[in-house]
Amino acid sequence: MDEKKVMLSGIQPSGDLHLGNYLGAIKTWVDRTEEFDNYYFMADMHTITVRQNPADLRRRTLEQLALYIACGLDPEKNTLFIQSHVHQHAELGWVLQCYTMFGELSRMTQFKDKSAKHKENINGGLFAYPSLMAADILLYQPDLVPVGEDQKQHCELTRDVAQRFNSIYGDVFKVPEPYIPKAGARVMSLNAPDSKMSKSLPEGCIFLMEKPEDIQRKFKRAITDSDTENCVRFDPAAKPGVSNLMSIYSAITGRTFEQIEAEFAGCGYGAFKPAVGEAVVECLRPIREEATRILADKAYLESVYKAGAEKASYVANKTLRKVYKKLGFVAR
Repeated sequence: MDEKKVMLSGIQPSGDLHLGNYLGAIKTWVDRTEEFDNYYFMADMHTITVRQNPADLRRRTLEQLALYIACGLDPEKNTLFIQSHVHQHAELGWVLQCYTMFGELSRMTQFKDKSAKHKENINGGLFAYPSLMAADILLYQPDLVPVGEDQKQHCELTRDVAQRFNSIYGDVFKVPEPYIPKAGARVMSLNAPDSKMSKSLPEGCIFLMEKPEDIQRKFKRAITDSDTENCVRFDPAAKPGVSNLMSIYSAITGRTFEQIEAEFAGCGYGAFKPAVGEAVVECLRPIREEATRILADKAYLESVYKAGAEKASYVANKTLRKVYKKLGFVAR
């Protein structure tokens, strides 16, 4: 029997998980549980390039793990771990900084964006974090790395650094191929449909642990369109607000845009928006309830992240030992 290909991904616990994270990423991760050997982590080390409240970071990290499980990521079939629990990430991150060029890092789009937003805290970690991201990936010798539009640059840099290291020391890292996942829904903000749903726009963002009444309130206030047509029709260019709501409704119910248009023919936005809200509420209800149950079982949650870190550390350490040997470091 062929070995499964290795894949990994992580989300920073810098904010609460939201509907865009679920429909755009986590739901697709669940769908490929059986196909790949998967590693999913809470990227807590990456969060500290921006100042965090320690208590909030701890809460969000554990909540994110509970939500991963509640969304369907079985810890018996996926390796779920907290990044800072696997010290090899930081160690290989430093090594790879020494093989990543200053010019490469200075061209990173996200460094420019975050520097503009956090002018009072343009720190070395913010500049060098793509090297840590490369370490996150290369430690596990993955075949494939899922990439969205905003991560293509990092994947390309990871491949460049791996090839540079291999050209000096031989075949150390597997050079991963970018993997364009089967498209999850691209979820836009409810009150700014030209922007992706984001925790930075909380009124247009649906959080996975949000109360049903708050979800419905946000959908009732969602921007539709300024036309006088008041009909439910999929047209992203002319009707971005309605089209976003239709995309959400389609991702949750499995209905096509044609079926949705037929369902709400003659109803107008006043009936459509609460219907989408109700579908989202019922989709998230079991996830929220299961995550709440898991968070109350601290012993179980601890057993999951400890077992995940143990497996991840075992795999990561094999790569790190090979790297250290090639560099000429004295064996411990």
